[in-house]
Amino acid sequence: MKNTLSIFILLFSFIACAQVSKIKVLHANQTYRNQQQYPGAVVLNGNVKVAHKGALLTCRKALYYQLENRLYAYGDVFVNQADTLTQKSDHLQYDGDTEKALSWGKVIVKDKDITLTTDTLRFNRATQVLTYDCFGTIVNQENTLTSQIGEYFANDKKLTARQNVHIKNPDMNLHTGHMDYYTVSGKSYLYGPSTIKNKENDLYTERGIYDTRLSLGYLLKNSIIYHDTNEIKGDSLYYNQDKNFASGTGNLIVTDTVNHVIVKGDYGEIYRAKDSIIISKKPVAISIIDKDSMYIHGDTLSVTGTENRKLMKVYHHVKIFKSDLSGKCDSLVTHQAEGITEMYRNPILWSSENQITGDSILLINDLKTSKLDSLKIKRNALIVQKDSIGYNQIRGKNMYGKFQNQKLSSLLSKGNGAVVNYARAETGELSAIMDMECSNILFTLEDSKIKEIKFLKKPDGKTYPPSKFPKERALVKGFIWRWDEKPLKKEDIFIHD
Repeated sequence: MKNTLSIFILLFSFIACAQVSKIKVLHANQTYRNQQQYPGAVVLNGNVKVAHKGALLTCRKALYYQLENRLYAYGDVFVNQADTLTQKSDHLQYDGDTEKALSWGKVIVKDKDITLTTDTLRFNRATQVLTYDCFGTIVNQENTLTSQIGEYFANDKKLTARQNVHIKNPDMNLHTGHMDYYTVSGKSYLYGPSTIKNKENDLYTERGIYDTRLSLGYLLKNSIIYHDTNEIKGDSLYYNQDKNFASGTGNLIVTDTVNHVIVKGDYGEIYRAKDSIIISKKPVAISIIDKDSMYIHGDTLSVTGTENRKLMKVYHHVKIFKSDLSGKCDSLVTHQAEGITEMYRNPILWSSENQITGDSILLINDLKTSKLDSLKIKRNALIVQKDSIGYNQIRGKNMYGKFQNQKLSSLLSKGNGAVVNYARAETGELSAIMDMECSNILFTLEDSKIKEIKFLKKPDGKTYPPSKFPKERALVKGFIWRWDEKPLKKEDIFIHD
């Protein structure tokens, strides 16, 4: 037992001694003591060289406190640590027991491809961490980084920078309040409000990763990408400058500030070189006209083309909502330059009290005001209004309508025209029921109600007293009433029937 205890004590003493390494003086032109001026110190003067744990220090003058294992170096201080990290300064204090150094006065540190400069620096050799709090600069091949406070982790080649952090290179300027910057990869991890300006875009985020070497960004909180007249927001954004590409996940919003168009969704991709946007998760396009907004939704939405010549395509389960107009179809295409929106495959519109159907429907905007100007219904055109005892109906091969103040004001039915109309007196009493067919019919509307009917060719049919109207003539060919499908509010466009 005694032998075991003795061996343990000797081993512990050996380890303790091994852990404490004394500073070793290698050279000095002059060595002396001056107890009055430098109590407890050995003065080393001229071409001083000392070593400690793989590091070599040179300077013009030093005070060496052998008992405390401390050194104060002055004048052209140079430290070389294992030929990997070097440091220059005017002054240095070093504690050999804790391996902690304090340097000040024109401090310059070089670690492979980076150079750190500051006025005052603390260096913990045991942890290989260098810190400054009086403004510092790190330069490598790509970037120059400045900050008020910094911690450089030499083993990880990482700088944690705080307060007034700025990275710049010929293609980029980055500002933030807090970041981790990896000098080898060029990646910066951003914490808090941050802005990035480059040749193509301005970026903002409150948390993210930006690769300064490859110009790649992963923006993860309250993020925005600004490009010319477009603004891209999202919960999470990805940005690739070289490919002119961005994508967004969660609450993606792309705003065209010139044309007052907003595209939203839960996932989308933006190809700047192709002037293309594709939204494939819960997409919706919003056009703002006279403080009123039109909402268009489908399974997939794409916008392509240059400014003022955009082409928007919406595919499958398409629905439209506006305060005075709503509709649905399978697919929709909008040609911005012509101001035309085409609705395909079983399209239907509801305008005020009118239900409008046909094989395809074209909505045409005034290019100056962007307001709805007219419509064209191609093949199997049918407009229906519900009356208290029946349906007013206008049928034609093709139909052309004009809008005033966003309401239908006139209709021209061309080819295979037919009309069933419940005429009422000013008191609202039903006075007659018209059942006529004519190849071309012109209708004038007031408050979306039929006011006047003109038969442009000789009609066939008659007007009946209400009691004499044959019930089998009440519905024209192709009649269908789909009012229960009408979106009543903007949220309804996301409901699949």
